[in-house]
Amino acid sequence: MKKTTKIIIICSLLLCSIPLSARADHPWTPFLCEGSGLVGFKDQNGKIRIKPRYTSFTTARKLDKIVAVMEEKKGKSAFYYLTKSGKKVQKGNLYFFDNGPDCESEGFIRFRDRKADKAGLLNSEGEIAIPPVYNDLTNVRNGLVIALMGAKKKFLDADEPSGCNHFIWVDGETVLVDTRNRIIIRHFDSESPLDFFSIQISSEPSNDDRRQSFMGVDGRYYSFINYKKEFQDWLFSNLTENLSIERLLECTYHEIYFWKVPDGWIRESKQQFIKRNFELIRSRLGEIRSKGSDYIVSIGGLNPFIYDSAEFNPYYNNCGEPKEWKYPVMDVIINQKTKSDLIQDHFEFLRTDNGYKLISLTIGTGKSQ
Repeated sequence: MKKTTKIIIICSLLLCSIPLSARADHPWTPFLCEGSGLVGFKDQNGKIRIKPRYTSFTTARKLDKIVAVMEEKKGKSAFYYLTKSGKKVQKGNLYFFDNGPDCESEGFIRFRDRKADKAGLLNSEGEIAIPPVYNDLTNVRNGLVIALMGAKKKFLDADEPSGCNHFIWVDGETVLVDTRNRIIIRHFDSESPLDFFSIQISSEPSNDDRRQSFMGVDGRYYSFINYKKEFQDWLFSNLTENLSIERLLECTYHEIYFWKVPDGWIRESKQQFIKRNFELIRSRLGEIRSKGSDYIVSIGGLNPFIYDSAEFNPYYNNCGEPKEWKYPVMDVIINQKTKSDLIQDHFEFLRTDNGYKLISLTIGTGKSQ
């Protein structure tokens, strides 16, 4: 009896402690102070964890572990990274991409040493995980980072007094490293979009046509799914061959988004839309199987201005940017030539955890209603 009682008490204490730990890991959300116009952060219960002191430069929609912020002090702007514990790190050394500060990815965030003009990586506590020794880095993808080293800047407007300083990196070596800065693969040269969550390690190159293999520094082969090859294989083998209405419904997101004049973007249940337009869709999609068909497949991410409901939150990072590296959107663009014009049909497929799903379409000829 005594042993049983002790076990029950211990288990009860453990059960009580789990929610407390879980609550501590919940993301905090930014809020705007109406009086000052400054931004602070609240926890999931609405309790203020960080008082409003930051400008609207802070674009993150939630704070998991670490975030880029800007604070105005005595007329001067201070840029730095802020951890959940309140630590301020890498002042002035923010990493900017596409005119915006970097966003946390898997508990890590990039920074750029302004003096050395080199990029590195911080962990969730603001400590240096990868030192600033690289020309550039990607965000973290399944614990892996693509890094560029030994490259040089080539300015695109060197002869123009624009002052924009647009440049590209030339030469150098691209390597694949982990978040401990251990080089996994040297000469990681791939122009193709790869699924880093599909990594396989073997003694021989993969014989799967959808995979791209690289020899690692340890002599083993690391292979990754090529998104475009995976999608095209699925498109021809699983979808367009003997396409039926049942199969199309299975491979369609629960709602279809389409453009309609003059209403703009409209969404409708897949059952209603597909049943009404199935023959037109089958006809247009079927054209890619014809000899000499004129089509391309482009890759991108979800448009946050169209797909803005809460159900799409998993497809964006904390700053509302699409996670193209995990949930790409494949756009099948079919060219329709007429005597006087070139018309394009677009079929967009979102890669979900349950496979590719048709989510949007624009048919340039014919009428979808």
